[in-house]
Amino acid sequence: MPGFTVVIPARNEEVYLPLTLRALAGQRHAPDEVIVVDNRSTDRTVEVARAWGATVLRCEVPGVARTRQMGLEAARSEWVATTDADSLPSPQWLEKLSEAAPGRAALYGPMRFCGVAPHWSRLSGAGYSAFLHACRIVGKPNLAGANMAYSRGAALLAGGYPDVEAYEDVILGQEIARLGEVAFVPGALVETSARRLERGLLPFAWQQLRNITGHTRGYFAESEGARPER
Repeated sequence: MPGFTVVIPARNEEVYLPLTLRALAGQRHAPDEVIVVDNRSTDRTVEVARAWGATVLRCEVPGVARTRQMGLEAARSEWVATTDADSLPSPQWLEKLSEAAPGRAALYGPMRFCGVAPHWSRLSGAGYSAFLHACRIVGKPNLAGANMAYSRGAALLAGGYPDVEAYEDVILGQEIARLGEVAFVPGALVETSARRLERGLLPFAWQQLRNITGHTRGYFAESEGARPER
């Protein structure tokens, strides 16, 4: 099975990041390395990452696309898996991705919210899976940075992450799909923080719709302390 470097973009994530790193430490298929790319944090994000044994890179240029790109370029493994600093990959995440990797150029899996009532978590997972299925039907796979993996060589050949404010992960996934097969891996579950809903469900849905239709600006506020990643 191929080896994986896990890349996590982070900005002021000292609260959530330990949970993510703990989840990675509990993987059945251990990553070759974990890279946390710090995007000018002013809290203890860097100290937390190093305490968990992660490699820490510093990206001085604001923006999640350049942060992810730095991780891609620094990765030493054949495959790169990405998640966010407030997300919890299931124990079998890398195992399932590794099993599905041969012959593929990129992979992605299901997601659902955590930290909410169980019925809301299940509903979010079902809704997201339905959305991903619809995207596959129309030939535009939606690979989100919180749960995607790709051949490092294919990603570099595709040009890496585009320098945009948002939707950089989906754009890269669709470019890789031009080069090789992209597959959905049902067992590679990642749970992610529900803080994406802090501004309300309708604003969140509206921003999702804007990005899906091609807008690449303003996915989240870039104010001090705001998260740059998806």
